[in-house]
Amino acid sequence: MRSHLRLAVFAAAACIGTASLPAQHVLTPEILNRLHRVNGLTLSPDGKHLLFAVSTPDVAANRSRSKVFLLATSPGAQPVEVADGGAPCWLPGGAEFAFVAGDGVTTRHLGKGGPDSVIPVEGGVDNLRWSPNGEHFAYTQSVKLDKMVTELHPDLPLANARAYDDLMVRHWDHWTDGTFSHLFVRPLVMGGAARDLMAGERAHTPMPPFGGAEQIAWSPDGKELCYTAKKVADPEASTDSSLWAVPVAGGEARNLTDGMPGYDQDPVYSPDGRWIAFSSMPRAGFEADRLRLVLHDRKSGENAELLPDFDASPHGVVWTADSKRLFFTVETQGTTQVYTTALAAPKAVAVTKGRHQLSDLSVSPDGRTLYALCASTERPFEAVRIDVESGAITPLTDVNGPLYEGLALPQVDAEWFDTTDGKKVHAWIVKPPGFDPTKRYPMLLYCQGGPQSMVGQWFSYRWNFHLMAAQGYVVAAVNRRGLPGFGQAWNDEISKDWGGQAMRDLLSVCDAMQARDYVDEERTAAVGASFGGYTVYWLMGNGGDRFACMISHCGVFNLESMYGATEELWFVNWDLGGPYWASADVQELYRRFSPHRYVKNWKTPLLVIHGERDFRVPYDQGLQAFTAAQVMGVESRLLEFPDECHWVLKPQNGVLWQREFFGWLDRFCKPGATSTGGGK
Repeated sequence: MRSHLRLAVFAAAACIGTASLPAQHVLTPEILNRLHRVNGLTLSPDGKHLLFAVSTPDVAANRSRSKVFLLATSPGAQPVEVADGGAPCWLPGGAEFAFVAGDGVTTRHLGKGGPDSVIPVEGGVDNLRWSPNGEHFAYTQSVKLDKMVTELHPDLPLANARAYDDLMVRHWDHWTDGTFSHLFVRPLVMGGAARDLMAGERAHTPMPPFGGAEQIAWSPDGKELCYTAKKVADPEASTDSSLWAVPVAGGEARNLTDGMPGYDQDPVYSPDGRWIAFSSMPRAGFEADRLRLVLHDRKSGENAELLPDFDASPHGVVWTADSKRLFFTVETQGTTQVYTTALAAPKAVAVTKGRHQLSDLSVSPDGRTLYALCASTERPFEAVRIDVESGAITPLTDVNGPLYEGLALPQVDAEWFDTTDGKKVHAWIVKPPGFDPTKRYPMLLYCQGGPQSMVGQWFSYRWNFHLMAAQGYVVAAVNRRGLPGFGQAWNDEISKDWGGQAMRDLLSVCDAMQARDYVDEERTAAVGASFGGYTVYWLMGNGGDRFACMISHCGVFNLESMYGATEELWFVNWDLGGPYWASADVQELYRRFSPHRYVKNWKTPLLVIHGERDFRVPYDQGLQAFTAAQVMGVESRLLEFPDECHWVLKPQNGVLWQREFFGWLDRFCKPGATSTGGGK
């Protein structure tokens, strides 16, 4: 059954300005978890159609469902639902497309009737990529290479144990089980068999946990694939990923970035086949280094940075059809913009401006138009058209229009505050719908995670500033020291200084906001996750009497025990200087900056949230903090999710998370609440 998605003049309005909607109701956790989520935007080779997927949470079923939509690029066209499935991609020419449904790949012709072509793939398909010549498709799939200890003892069928001989025993949200994500290629000829291009290798592509299809690319002639993988002896302690080129017909993979010790990833071939553009971090062991835009010359084999003087990180690179220009996105001052550069005269030039986040770029065949996804604090991603010459952004979809009908929106302002070292720090100040400056509002000091992850114009389904403001809170979301988008020097200042200037930046903004007439300084809370959760624990002992309550999600509490329990040591080795026994200087850093050292100062009511499958910041960190609060007699609550990791992903858990989050805040920060915490 086909259906049309609603297209309205307010589509992506927050990307190009503030829409005036009647203030009838506000965003709630229940509405948030009903919103459709647009992803996978891709333009046909002839530039005439867009494909994208829309996933929708089904709270009752506790899962999400995905559908594929088709949208003509001609003016006035409306999106049409074409299939149940996801990960859509185009076949050569633009007359056919493919998508993943069930354990296989389905292809469909735009203009012809008749049944779809269904290609079963035993074991399922991830990261589908179609070859430019139409002769093959590539995908990834888990391959079992190592037996677990229980499989070595078949006479003990009820035994339940794991055994390991190296340090990578678990990653992100799962224990190592002897499987690896490998790249496969399959010909379209009848009876053609799939080939594992990484046969026998104990390596993954894409790289878990966040890598996707952007880490795999076809050469324009369809004879070669380039993929990203970390093939090192100590993956838990290294960020040395490389680009590997492998012939589709089989053969040894070549390392294109040998000798480059940081993250190298996201290859993109130029249409003429001469170049591979990719992202590269120069420093080994540092996950948040500046991303360099590097070109690999396929003739000479040399790699060279294209924009060496550009103090920012290009993401999501795409080529024009003539191979003379590249477009990419850049995080800058709390927004994400499109930039471009010519190959012949390299210089990063901004294409767009405004308060938004842009991603998933596609470029038209003539290079004059871009298609992208656009989000903001107020609204999740929608598809938009960007005129390259003017930078004008035109909305194309409004998948959440019915849910936003009559929804009162918050007020979002970018502000700069003085810091204790004489600099300026950027913050997004988000005010409730219908904000009245003559009234007094409770405030949330939002503490960002990462540590190096910009507070941008994203629309989170957990840490949602729109939702926080809709519940009556002023939100101060601070781009404190150690975040990208403000130059690499600013970004680097968090490493080995976790409890230093970054904390002073946050408190400077907090103090300035509490001095404003519309903020109730007695009803201020600090909230955050990951490093933001660490920040909350740090402020519990070092924030004075500023806060009425605190919420820490998956936060680091004890730096020493964190080192011994986390799964990827490169993270703590870089940001904390190595293991806590490495030297007297490192020992002193652990001592000074570990929140557990300041528990004697704790008095503010604390909600601790953690997922038991969080192996980056293991859940014992939350248990330790909760134990400390209880022993100190601090009013506290522990919310534990047995089936969640560093994030909360299941729909019903998401609604529960929001209810508990705001329940705790309202208890201490809403008018009439009796605070047992600090507060000025």
